Amino acid sequence: MRPVVILGGYGNFGKRIAAALARSDVPVVVAGRNGERAGTLAADLGNSATGVAVDIGVGLPAALADLAPSVVVNTVGPFQTANYRVAEACVAAGVHYVDLADGRTFVTGIGQLDGAARAAGVAVISGASTVPGLSSAVLDRYCSDFARLDALRFGISPGQKAERGLATTRGILTYVGRPLAPHPGMVGQTYGWQGLHRQDYPRLGRRWMADCEVPDLDLLPERYGLTSIRFSAGLELGALHLGLWGLSWLVRSGLPLGLPRHAELLLAASNLFNVFGSADGGMHMVMSGRDHDGRPLERRWFIVARNGDGPHIPTVPAIVLARAIAQGNAPEPGARPCLGLVSLEDYLAELAPYAIRTYER
Repeated sequence: MRPVVILGGYGNFGKRIAAALARSDVPVVVAGRNGERAGTLAADLGNSATGVAVDIGVGLPAALADLAPSVVVNTVGPFQTANYRVAEACVAAGVHYVDLADGRTFVTGIGQLDGAARAAGVAVISGASTVPGLSSAVLDRYCSDFARLDALRFGISPGQKAERGLATTRGILTYVGRPLAPHPGMVGQTYGWQGLHRQDYPRLGRRWMADCEVPDLDLLPERYGLTSIRFSAGLELGALHLGLWGLSWLVRSGLPLGLPRHAELLLAASNLFNVFGSADGGMHMVMSGRDHDGRPLERRWFIVARNGDGPHIPTVPAIVLARAIAQGNAPEPGARPCLGLVSLEDYLAELAPYAIRTYER
């Protein structure tokens, strides 16, 4: 069995993907710029895991030729400012590619590699994460309840103490206070981390939410015929959420704050408040439309993670896809977003060992 190379393999998401694959006896190469950290994690994993120093900016084609992986899993964000260099290197090397991108333009534009991927006989899958990997799995599960699915309101609120990655923080800060691109159901101009509202979660209570930019805003209306969609995210602690909301107004007013440059400082400052929060977070999806008798119908689905297990949720699509590819069951060649590639049943089965539950209302 050829190995799975995980770029950023010792990071917040990469280390979880590496551990899950190693438990399935899939050979793993933990790759990153820091070879010592990669080697330390690989030694902890055992099961034929190895660690290597790889800088995706230089020497990636040579590393692919040397390692000969079945698939590369790219966790190196932020994807909001990334290009397709890693995916293109994989296609050129005849290697399957999967990423955890959440950048709207990045994921929706991955199709530009479709012709090259088909010619190389490889699958290039972008957005193998909570959005749109899990969100599309939930819609696939419930869409048959509707004769017409009109609207989706959904979002994510992580626990304050749950581990947060620097790349994810940088990704969010790229659009805080910035105008969001139009999407179905949008009324007037929407700005990142504005549109404040509250969301109730089972076992978590009410949390502040604000508008965010994700690829689902384009992908899900096209796939499911939605006429209205809204995605939001929220911080558990109201003071931190509202503080970021305040910064969004400064950015919107035109002040050159350059928030992404200060991501490390802002993340460190946020961590100082961990004592006031929990390690419990959740995701909600509120679907509405008409049933098969023409009556209004609404379905509410929640997933709630406790004890800091929330960061496992975004890793599942990459784990499922990488394991299948390594075992010789690759998706059809071509480049596309991760829509409908992992069923909700398979998703939840992967999360079964953790303190994660789903709720329906």
